[in-house]
Amino acid sequence: MDAITEQHRHSQSKPDTVKKDKAKSKGPQYVDKTLGCRYELKYLISESEAVAITEFIKVHMPEDRYSKLQPGGYYPIVSLYLDSEDLTLCRESLSGKKNRFKLRIRSYSDDEQYPTFFEIKRRISSVIMKSRAPARHQDVPMLLKGLMLPQQDFRTNLEALNQFQLYCSYLTAQPAILIRYMRKAYESESENRVRVTFDRELCYKVTKEPRVTLNGPGWQTNLLTVKGVILEIKFTARYPIWLSRLVTTFNLNSRSISKFATSMQQSSMLGYCGPWLGR
Repeated sequence: MDAITEQHRHSQSKPDTVKKDKAKSKGPQYVDKTLGCRYELKYLISESEAVAITEFIKVHMPEDRYSKLQPGGYYPIVSLYLDSEDLTLCRESLSGKKNRFKLRIRSYSDDEQYPTFFEIKRRISSVIMKSRAPARHQDVPMLLKGLMLPQQDFRTNLEALNQFQLYCSYLTAQPAILIRYMRKAYESESENRVRVTFDRELCYKVTKEPRVTLNGPGWQTNLLTVKGVILEIKFTARYPIWLSRLVTTFNLNSRSISKFATSMQQSSMLGYCGPWLGR
């Protein structure tokens, strides 16, 4: 997992770009370039299919700027998911509720000089909407207690952060589980933005600690990626013709895949490391 630290030395932030605003701040200004409103399709594919699909995709768009920095193209992602005591958000995901949301704090490095990102990921029917706000690792416990963010040397999205805290308060949400995986991403910067990602080595760790960390003991392997790869296709407007050819050529069938919900479910089945999800 040390690769991400080296990545940050080059890119200065992940996955947001950093700009200097000398007139207003001496610190970095985080500019959110994630696909905040998009359509999202997920597939579980084999390793051999992943290799072939990668070759198909490379003809149409390049690796994103973060995969380009890694020798194998993969960088780590870790997210701390929050939920109510009775796991309301997890149960809504498992039941396939059309309109639902998730609360998570994402990071790409254990180095405390790089930010965490407070995210609300909403599904409204078939549309995915995501809001996010950067904050320092050291401020995570305080923010989860509902306290105000202290003065920062960078700009953040206070509206998104306040809404995150409001949702937490409404649900009495607390840390539930850490999810970690390795990602390779391809991205088109055209007007109709398209992003294709391959996720491997999915694992989880049940925790009540308000810490977002890639390392440490207690990680369990999620069975989804033991022999498979999670393929995600995200786009903001029309579905490109070449993507239709991709799906047809490889006979892909989209399915609901929640890294959060499946990890909670598997931890529950193990019994000793996760909460009971029985009805």
